Amino acid sequence: MKYYLTAIFILFSCSLHAQQLTLKQCIDTALKNNIQVQQSGLQKQTASINNQQAKMNLLPAVNGSWNYGFNFGRNVDPITNTFTNNQLESSNPNVNAGVVLYNGMRLQNLLQQANYNYKAAAMDYKQAQDNLVLNVILAYMQVLVNEDLITASKAQLAVTQKQVERMDVLVKEGSAGSFQLTDMKGQMANEQINLVNLENSLQQSKLSLCQLMNIPYAAALTLERNQVQLNDAVYAQSSSDVIAAAMEYMALIKANEYRVKSAEKNRQVAKGAYFPTISLTGAMGSGYSSFFRSLTPTSVVEENTGLYTKNGSVRTPVFTEVQKFNQQPVGYFTQMKNNIGYFAGLSVQVPIFNNLQARNRIKLADINYKNVQLDAQNTHYQLRQNIEQAWLNMNASYKRYNALQEQVMNFEESFRAATVRFENGVINAVEFLLVKNNFDRSTINLIQAKYEYTFRTKLLDFYQGRELW
Repeated sequence: MKYYLTAIFILFSCSLHAQQLTLKQCIDTALKNNIQVQQSGLQKQTASINNQQAKMNLLPAVNGSWNYGFNFGRNVDPITNTFTNNQLESSNPNVNAGVVLYNGMRLQNLLQQANYNYKAAAMDYKQAQDNLVLNVILAYMQVLVNEDLITASKAQLAVTQKQVERMDVLVKEGSAGSFQLTDMKGQMANEQINLVNLENSLQQSKLSLCQLMNIPYAAALTLERNQVQLNDAVYAQSSSDVIAAAMEYMALIKANEYRVKSAEKNRQVAKGAYFPTISLTGAMGSGYSSFFRSLTPTSVVEENTGLYTKNGSVRTPVFTEVQKFNQQPVGYFTQMKNNIGYFAGLSVQVPIFNNLQARNRIKLADINYKNVQLDAQNTHYQLRQNIEQAWLNMNASYKRYNALQEQVMNFEESFRAATVRFENGVINAVEFLLVKNNFDRSTINLIQAKYEYTFRTKLLDFYQGRELW
């Protein structure tokens, strides 16, 4: 027995000198590298942008335009509104603005729907993080339990190897039969095979942990053992207590509640198609024409009108005074300033008949609302069933752990006595190995049971939103 305890102490002491990775580092690495969590975060960002856009849709829309072109052939001068056959250069900048005053509260309902969608996406992101944290903790603990099993297995192998060495000496001295030595060697071979299997399980658990963190597989990965406290006390909460807490805490439940509210707003959006749309619009524009000229008075001259007065047979021509002007082209920016015009108006669009689209959209929205409600109910049912099953598993593992504690104490005492009797030649190797196997098996089962019970309690804590580490 002293060899058994010494081996365990040495193995634990050696493991403390290796560089160790803490549970927090594993969780932080997983949250940073996990693809599913990153995608859930992007979906949250998308929902946030859609929510912001829904708010901006309540504001007026303002747009501006500008053009400058060349016309050839017969055209209408946009400034003088006269026909011309010459090349014409023109420009028409303008600014338009419009705002929806009323459209059956569709914009307001779309805003609330986008807000609920964002909250649901935020809860999905939180749930994805929580699920990953739980999986990392369980994988972390699986590495630890495999390490403990290897430690116990090596200690068992050390005891067997010591007995093989002792039995070899006795056989050579003629104090024991060779069959006892072969029995001991067969037992040692079995324990060596079991150790190989446990070491493979350890590497498999390390691989799982590395995959959760999305890092390359590290066979030499070592973990900080003090980060996880094994639980051996009775779990205080009943299954109904856990269910009640989960319904209040679980992000998955809240996400479904927000989706139901979003679906309800979608129904109101669809119903808004029955109402008229009232909009206020306004515009400001100006224009430029290369034909436009400024006229500056110069002189007054007399010109023959082609008419005459007649006095008997004498005709006298009629002249008129004509003001002469000096024409100068008007610059682009001057025309823009002088030709500014404004417009303001109110428009009303009344839905009369649109191929029953509004009615069918309302029906589809109603179906979607009922479907989302059923999804939420199904999530409640599944969560309750999972918690009830998890609580039963936890309770069974606790009873098994307590029973194994009692069994280990009894087998330990039997093993101690059998070791003394075997070394004194009172019992043979077969009898000794039978007692040793019982003790070894119960020891392994106890280690597994303690971790399993801790696994189960961690899962129930997770459902209630408790700190897991």
